[in-house]
Amino acid sequence: MDTREFLGVVATEDRLRWRFVVTPQLCSFQENLFGGVGLAAATEALEAVTGRPLLWASAQYLSFARLHQIIDLELKIVVEGHHTTQARVIASTNGSEILSVNAALGRRDTPGEGSFAERPIVAPPEECAPRVFRLSPEATINEHIEMRIAAGRAWDELDGTANPLGRSALWARLPAVERVTAGTLAVLGDFVPYGMGQALGMKAGGSSLDNSIRVVRLVSTEWVLLDIRIHAIHGGFGHGLIHLWADDGTLMATASQTAVLRYRG
Repeated sequence: MDTREFLGVVATEDRLRWRFVVTPQLCSFQENLFGGVGLAAATEALEAVTGRPLLWASAQYLSFARLHQIIDLELKIVVEGHHTTQARVIASTNGSEILSVNAALGRRDTPGEGSFAERPIVAPPEECAPRVFRLSPEATINEHIEMRIAAGRAWDELDGTANPLGRSALWARLPAVERVTAGTLAVLGDFVPYGMGQALGMKAGGSSLDNSIRVVRLVSTEWVLLDIRIHAIHGGFGHGLIHLWADDGTLMATASQTAVLRYRG
């Protein structure tokens, strides 16, 4: 299936109104909509309506959506130029806004390009240990994302010793999704909270306040390397980014977040 089918995002009779249902495979452990799914759904709808590839999208999370609720997406095409479309999406349930997304889509053929970030040197996914969760991943999105620890510690190894570099890495894939899209990367880019626990060396995670995805280039890949970089944690909040690499070393996108720090021990 493709990412849109995995998310269950469908168009209505109005081309600028889409919707999906919060099923278990789209939920976090708390039976709330997984944040990256909301951004991914908006991304998939915008690409379908505009016919242009995503450049960047940024979501602000305002409230939680619960299991089985219907999410309505209202798209607004703000500016449509020769090469770029600027747009917004408002997601709501039962008339209450739960998240808003600003985005730009398009491409320009110009000379000059390069990728200047440094990919971490890690073992291939088949040589890395699977990520083991503290709770059963059944009936959550974690049941549908396969993850392997490329650089980091298992849950029971988090002993309070901080990682001074604030970096960790996961190999991740959605086995049911046949092709990586910007929406796929929006889902996989929502793991800055995982990196917060790794950076602190504590049994901790977080809840996203925002989530941004900036797409460089999509290539065919089975696995995506989540290169997680925590910049700082202070006052109960953490800030960081993720570089999303294809298994051939191509930098496909970057994602960034601010999250509420939550201890899980």
